[in-house]
Amino acid sequence: MERFQKLLEDPGKYAREWKSRTGGKVLGYFCHYFPEEIAYAAGVLPVRILAKPDTEGIAQRYLYGASFCSYCWNLLAAGLKGEYDYIDGLGHSQCCECINGSYSSWRLHAPPEMDYFIGMPSYLDGVGTAPYLRSEMAACKEAMEKWTGKTITDKALDHAIEVYNTSRGLMKQVYQYRRSENPPVSGAEALEMVLSSQVMDKEEHNKLLADALKKLPKRKVTCGGPRLMLIGSELNDTGLVRLIESLGATIVMDRLCGGSSYIWNNVIPNNDRLLALAYAYLDKPRCPVKDEEYRHRASDIMYLALDYGVEGMIYNIQRFCTPHQQDRPALFKEFQKNLISVHEIEHDGTVPAGEYKTRIEAFVDTLKK
Repeated sequence: MERFQKLLEDPGKYAREWKSRTGGKVLGYFCHYFPEEIAYAAGVLPVRILAKPDTEGIAQRYLYGASFCSYCWNLLAAGLKGEYDYIDGLGHSQCCECINGSYSSWRLHAPPEMDYFIGMPSYLDGVGTAPYLRSEMAACKEAMEKWTGKTITDKALDHAIEVYNTSRGLMKQVYQYRRSENPPVSGAEALEMVLSSQVMDKEEHNKLLADALKKLPKRKVTCGGPRLMLIGSELNDTGLVRLIESLGATIVMDRLCGGSSYIWNNVIPNNDRLLALAYAYLDKPRCPVKDEEYRHRASDIMYLALDYGVEGMIYNIQRFCTPHQQDRPALFKEFQKNLISVHEIEHDGTVPAGEYKTRIEAFVDTLKK
């Protein structure tokens, strides 16, 4: 588990070593709806932009708005401060307006060699969404070919899809272990495994995952206490999860963009590779931005909660995160109907351990009783 943790301590170290070793290009992306497989098929290393707290408030000078969440400012600050000077390109897909603003400001004030925006539809259930998204995938493919000077063949796409499907399959096995009565892997460790896969060549990361899976059955780590599920806004580190689990509970499941939502569904092979990718990305577990019409998220999260024997929910929300605040009423109504207790943690990107420790401890004690 230390290998995954060390990867996240300095994500840039691996990317720089990879560039030196391969001579390839690195593309940073914001949202998990960006089609990494296309970039990977062009020999590019896609890495997730992970935000750290912008304690200096640099980003607020370039992205003005009192109601922006700190996560968006943190993303932009990482680019303005040169923390991602090793990326050659920047990729983004249609997301919430605040993160869209971070992307636009980054490409304006710290322009990379190449940047590309893919128009991921916000309404995913429409009749024409698959053909439309397939056309967007085709345009993205052309942009990657032009940038790298390499033709993306069907063989290269097949290899990329296979590598990414293998990564998702291995991570799903880790998540299956979390269903057991005493999971051999903690919630923090599982999240670190997923996040580290987003800053490393998937083919190399798959070897680490396969090795870890061989050892998990023999691992004697006892994760006890109430079984919790973590949902809500983006989390780029495991500090909150470790705090919760240090108080006698276990996070057995999550529905986070950088967690289970990232690895949950595979690309089903199709002679039209781009259409296969379009269907797979449309079928991803919905984030609130993509779920405004029918609200699939409440039933999806509730199904997972019942399947994993969840006793309580931790609703993690970034202050001023409009999509997740809009999502809240439908979710809480579903939890109330199914008698699932919820504890809400609202923060600005930093977790004051002293204050939250008391509140979380009280919630865990209530569930124990």
